[in-house]
Amino acid sequence: MARLYLFAEGQTEQTFADTLIKPQLAQYEVFMHNPILTAHAKKKGKVHRGGGRNYVQMKNDITRFLKQEKAPDVFFTTMIDLYAIHPDFPGLAESESMRQDPLQRVEFLEQRFAEDIGDDRFIPYIQLHEYEAYLFSAPKCFKYLDAGRTKEIEDLQAIASQYQTPELINDGPQTAPSKRIIAHFPDYGKAKSIYGPLLAEQIGLQVIRSKCYHFNKWLSRLESLNGEGISS
Repeated sequence: MARLYLFAEGQTEQTFADTLIKPQLAQYEVFMHNPILTAHAKKKGKVHRGGGRNYVQMKNDITRFLKQEKAPDVFFTTMIDLYAIHPDFPGLAESESMRQDPLQRVEFLEQRFAEDIGDDRFIPYIQLHEYEAYLFSAPKCFKYLDAGRTKEIEDLQAIASQYQTPELINDGPQTAPSKRIIAHFPDYGKAKSIYGPLLAEQIGLQVIRSKCYHFNKWLSRLESLNGEGISS
Protein backbone atom coordinates (compact mmCIF):
# COMPACT_ATOMS: atom_id res chain seq x y z
CA MET A 1 0.00 0.00 0.00
CA ALA A 2 1.12 3.55 -0.73
CA ARG A 3 -0.33 6.88 0.34
CA LEU A 4 -0.45 10.03 -1.75
CA TYR A 5 -0.90 13.72 -1.05
CA LEU A 6 -2.04 15.80 -4.03
CA PHE A 7 -1.77 19.59 -4.06
CA ALA A 8 -4.31 21.12 -6.45
CA GLU A 9 -4.14 24.63 -7.89
CA GLY A 10 -7.88 25.24 -7.64
CA GLN A 11 -11.21 23.75 -6.69
CA THR A 12 -11.75 22.35 -10.20
CA GLU A 13 -8.61 20.20 -9.95
CA GLN A 14 -9.38 19.38 -6.35
CA THR A 15 -12.81 17.96 -7.20
CA PHE A 16 -11.55 16.20 -10.35
CA ALA A 17 -8.79 14.49 -8.36
CA ASP A 18 -11.18 13.47 -5.61
CA THR A 19 -13.93 12.08 -7.86
CA LEU A 20 -11.93 10.54 -10.73
CA ILE A 21 -8.29 10.05 -9.75
CA LYS A 22 -8.74 8.86 -6.16
CA PRO A 23 -10.93 5.82 -7.02
CA GLN A 24 -8.68 4.98 -9.97
CA LEU A 25 -5.57 4.87 -7.81
CA ALA A 26 -7.31 2.87 -5.09
CA GLN A 27 -7.51 -0.02 -7.57
CA TYR A 28 -3.69 -0.06 -7.47
CA GLU A 29 -3.55 0.18 -3.67
CA VAL A 30 -2.45 3.79 -3.85
CA PHE A 31 -4.63 5.65 -1.39
CA MET A 32 -4.91 9.37 -1.89
CA HIS A 33 -5.74 11.72 0.96
CA ASN A 34 -8.34 14.39 0.29
CA PRO A 35 -6.72 16.71 -2.28
CA ILE A 36 -5.23 19.85 -0.75
CA LEU A 37 -5.47 23.30 -2.32
CA THR A 38 -2.05 24.83 -2.88
CA ALA A 39 -0.98 27.46 -0.37
CA HIS A 40 -0.69 31.06 -1.55
CA ALA A 41 -0.03 32.90 1.70
CA LYS A 42 0.69 32.44 5.37
CA LYS A 43 -0.50 35.13 7.77
CA LYS A 44 -0.32 35.01 11.56
CA GLY A 45 0.56 31.34 11.37
CA LYS A 46 -2.46 30.44 9.25
CA VAL A 47 -2.01 29.01 5.74
CA HIS A 48 -4.34 30.46 3.10
CA ARG A 49 -5.12 28.12 0.23
CA GLY A 50 -6.46 28.23 -3.33
CA GLY A 51 -6.61 30.93 -5.94
CA GLY A 52 -3.04 32.09 -5.51
CA ARG A 53 0.14 31.72 -7.53
CA ASN A 54 2.82 32.25 -4.89
CA TYR A 55 5.54 29.70 -5.62
CA VAL A 56 7.47 30.26 -2.40
CA GLN A 57 4.39 29.65 -0.24
CA MET A 58 3.46 26.55 -2.26
CA LYS A 59 7.00 25.18 -1.92
CA ASN A 60 7.10 25.87 1.81
CA ASP A 61 3.77 24.13 2.30
CA ILE A 62 4.80 21.03 0.36
CA THR A 63 8.11 20.91 2.22
CA ARG A 64 6.26 21.10 5.52
CA PHE A 65 4.18 18.05 4.59
CA LEU A 66 7.31 16.18 3.47
CA LYS A 67 8.91 16.76 6.85
CA GLN A 68 5.78 15.60 8.69
CA GLU A 69 5.42 12.42 6.62
CA LYS A 70 8.82 10.75 6.41
CA ALA A 71 7.77 7.18 5.52
CA PRO A 72 9.13 5.88 2.17
CA ASP A 73 5.66 4.77 1.04
CA VAL A 74 4.12 8.25 1.30
CA PHE A 75 4.28 10.29 -1.89
CA PHE A 76 3.41 13.83 -2.96
CA THR A 77 2.28 15.33 -6.26
CA THR A 78 0.75 18.47 -7.76
CA MET A 79 -1.88 19.57 -10.28
CA ILE A 80 -0.94 23.09 -11.35
CA ASP A 81 -1.27 24.87 -14.72
CA LEU A 82 1.48 25.74 -17.14
CA TYR A 83 -0.82 28.53 -18.31
CA ALA A 84 0.00 31.70 -16.35
CA ILE A 85 2.42 29.75 -14.16
CA HIS A 86 3.93 31.49 -11.13
CA PRO A 87 6.43 34.19 -12.27
CA ASP A 88 8.99 32.99 -9.71
CA PHE A 89 8.70 29.32 -10.70
CA PRO A 90 12.13 27.63 -10.91
CA GLY A 91 13.50 27.43 -14.44
CA LEU A 92 10.75 29.57 -15.95
CA ALA A 93 13.11 32.05 -17.62
CA GLU A 94 15.21 29.23 -19.08
CA SER A 95 12.11 27.50 -20.39
CA GLU A 96 11.14 30.46 -22.59
CA SER A 97 13.42 29.11 -25.32
CA MET A 98 11.32 25.90 -25.37
CA ARG A 99 7.96 27.50 -26.13
CA GLN A 100 7.82 25.84 -29.57
CA ASP A 101 7.85 22.44 -27.84
CA PRO A 102 5.37 22.66 -24.94
CA LEU A 103 5.96 19.06 -23.83
CA GLN A 104 9.70 19.59 -23.57
CA ARG A 105 9.06 22.83 -21.72
CA VAL A 106 6.67 21.36 -19.18
CA GLU A 107 8.92 18.36 -18.52
CA PHE A 108 11.86 20.71 -18.00
CA LEU A 109 9.85 22.76 -15.49
CA GLU A 110 8.73 19.61 -13.67
CA GLN A 111 12.36 18.53 -13.42
CA ARG A 112 13.39 21.89 -12.00
CA PHE A 113 10.44 21.77 -9.58
CA ALA A 114 11.52 18.32 -8.36
CA GLU A 115 15.10 19.50 -7.93
CA ASP A 116 13.96 22.54 -5.97
CA ILE A 117 11.86 20.43 -3.58
CA GLY A 118 14.66 17.88 -3.27
CA ASP A 119 12.81 14.73 -2.20
CA ASP A 120 12.51 11.59 -4.33
CA ARG A 121 8.97 11.04 -3.06
CA PHE A 122 7.81 14.24 -4.74
CA ILE A 123 6.36 13.76 -8.24
CA PRO A 124 5.51 17.14 -9.77
CA TYR A 125 2.84 17.40 -12.43
CA ILE A 126 2.15 20.55 -14.43
CA GLN A 127 -0.91 20.55 -16.68
CA LEU A 128 -0.50 21.35 -20.37
CA HIS A 129 -1.68 24.09 -20.52
CA GLU A 130 -4.55 23.98 -18.04
CA TYR A 131 -7.30 21.72 -16.73
CA GLU A 132 -9.79 22.56 -19.50
CA ALA A 133 -7.58 20.82 -22.08
CA TYR A 134 -9.01 17.54 -20.76
CA LEU A 135 -12.51 18.60 -21.82
CA PHE A 136 -11.37 18.85 -25.44
CA SER A 137 -10.82 15.08 -25.35
CA ALA A 138 -14.52 14.74 -26.21
CA PRO A 139 -16.27 18.09 -26.78
CA LYS A 140 -19.62 16.32 -27.06
CA CYS A 141 -19.57 16.38 -23.26
CA PHE A 142 -20.86 19.95 -23.51
CA LYS A 143 -24.28 18.55 -24.36
CA TYR A 144 -24.48 18.21 -20.59
CA LEU A 145 -24.54 22.02 -20.36
CA ASP A 146 -26.83 22.68 -23.30
CA ALA A 147 -27.78 19.93 -25.73
CA GLY A 148 -29.29 22.47 -28.11
CA ARG A 149 -26.04 24.29 -28.83
CA THR A 150 -24.85 21.91 -31.54
CA LYS A 151 -23.02 24.63 -33.48
CA GLU A 152 -20.94 25.57 -30.44
CA ILE A 153 -20.10 21.91 -29.79
CA GLU A 154 -19.09 21.46 -33.43
CA ASP A 155 -16.85 24.53 -33.14
CA LEU A 156 -15.09 23.02 -30.12
CA GLN A 157 -14.71 19.72 -31.95
CA ALA A 158 -13.15 21.57 -34.88
CA ILE A 159 -10.64 23.19 -32.53
CA ALA A 160 -9.74 19.83 -30.99
CA SER A 161 -9.23 18.27 -34.43
CA GLN A 162 -6.48 20.80 -35.20
CA TYR A 163 -4.20 19.37 -32.51
CA GLN A 164 -2.49 16.02 -32.06
CA THR A 165 -3.52 16.20 -28.41
CA PRO A 166 -5.75 18.67 -26.52
CA GLU A 167 -2.74 19.38 -24.33
CA LEU A 168 -1.22 21.36 -27.22
CA ILE A 169 -4.11 23.82 -27.45
CA ASN A 170 -2.19 27.00 -26.90
CA ASP A 171 -1.91 29.28 -23.93
CA GLY A 172 -2.74 32.71 -25.30
CA PRO A 173 -4.88 35.02 -23.14
CA GLN A 174 -7.88 34.49 -25.46
CA THR A 175 -7.00 31.08 -26.94
CA ALA A 176 -6.24 28.98 -23.87
CA PRO A 177 -8.63 26.01 -23.53
CA SER A 178 -10.78 27.66 -20.85
CA LYS A 179 -11.06 30.90 -22.85
CA ARG A 180 -12.22 29.01 -25.93
CA ILE A 181 -14.81 27.10 -23.93
CA ILE A 182 -16.17 30.21 -22.21
CA ALA A 183 -16.45 31.97 -25.58
CA HIS A 184 -18.87 29.24 -26.68
CA PHE A 185 -20.42 28.36 -23.32
CA PRO A 186 -20.35 31.45 -21.06
CA ASP A 187 -22.08 29.57 -18.26
CA TYR A 188 -18.98 27.42 -17.86
CA GLY A 189 -17.02 30.45 -16.71
CA LYS A 190 -19.56 31.17 -13.99
CA ALA A 191 -19.12 27.77 -12.32
CA LYS A 192 -15.89 26.19 -13.57
CA SER A 193 -15.25 24.30 -10.34
CA ILE A 194 -18.64 22.59 -10.64
CA TYR A 195 -18.93 22.02 -14.38
CA GLY A 196 -15.29 21.11 -14.99
CA PRO A 197 -15.29 17.85 -13.00
CA LEU A 198 -18.85 16.97 -14.05
CA LEU A 199 -17.94 17.27 -17.73
CA ALA A 200 -14.81 15.18 -17.16
CA GLU A 201 -17.01 12.47 -15.63
CA GLN A 202 -19.17 12.58 -18.75
CA ILE A 203 -16.05 11.94 -20.86
CA GLY A 204 -14.51 9.30 -18.61
CA LEU A 205 -10.97 9.00 -17.33
CA GLN A 206 -9.89 6.44 -19.93
CA VAL A 207 -10.86 8.67 -22.86
CA ILE A 208 -9.00 11.60 -21.31
CA ARG A 209 -5.95 9.40 -20.84
CA SER A 210 -6.06 8.23 -24.44
CA LYS A 211 -6.01 11.82 -25.71
CA CYS A 212 -3.81 13.59 -23.14
CA TYR A 213 -0.42 11.92 -23.21
CA HIS A 214 1.34 13.97 -20.55
CA PHE A 215 -1.58 13.46 -18.17
CA ASN A 216 -1.58 9.73 -18.88
CA LYS A 217 2.16 9.44 -18.22
CA TRP A 218 1.72 11.10 -14.83
CA LEU A 219 -1.27 9.00 -13.86
CA SER A 220 0.54 5.81 -14.90
CA ARG A 221 3.41 6.81 -12.63
CA LEU A 222 1.01 7.32 -9.73
CA GLU A 223 -0.54 3.90 -10.36
CA SER A 224 2.91 2.34 -9.90
CA LEU A 225 3.62 3.93 -6.52
CA ASN A 226 2.61 0.91 -4.45
CA GLY A 227 5.49 -1.05 -5.97
CA GLU A 228 7.88 1.87 -5.44
CA GLY A 229 6.87 2.15 -1.80
CA ILE A 230 7.46 -1.55 -1.17
CA SER A 231 10.89 -1.49 -2.79
CA SER A 232 12.04 1.62 -0.94
